Amino acid sequence: MRPDLLVRLMPFAIAFGVACAWSGGAGWLGLGPGNLTVQLRLTRRRGTLLIPAGADDAWFQAAFYVLNGPLEEGFFRGLVQGGIGITFVPPVGLVIATSAYVLYHRLGRWTWPETLATALVGVPLGLAFWLLPGPPSLLGVSVAHIAATCGFLGPGPYLLRKLKLV
Repeated sequence: MRPDLLVRLMPFAIAFGVACAWSGGAGWLGLGPGNLTVQLRLTRRRGTLLIPAGADDAWFQAAFYVLNGPLEEGFFRGLVQGGIGITFVPPVGLVIATSAYVLYHRLGRWTWPETLATALVGVPLGLAFWLLPGPPSLLGVSVAHIAATCGFLGPGPYLLRKLKLV
């Protein structure tokens, strides 16, 4: 996870922070709550199931995903999709941001099938960020991102093992 912090998450945090400061927290970045009623309704399967060594490892991974999800969404949805969408038109922002989001997973040494599978989450979250009623919001897409990641990595497989389902 250390390489993820330095190579992926730190640059996202810096870029998003600079954009927030530069734009004065513009609405297209998704910093507002949006329509909370709709947001709260939104609430990767690898070739092998990677199960954490124990409860401490599962909780550590969950904490990492709580940090990772909003940072990825802030960068790809808020900065890239919101910024390109406001500069050109929203569909262009959706296509570029979602394509970049999917392809960026190759930096984590994911296989091509795993990388392309991220589109199963990236496309709906990009559409939700753009099309849900109210101003764009990172809240719902971040919660959904965290839930999906915890379901398929770390805590999810750990719980399945504890329940003797795998």
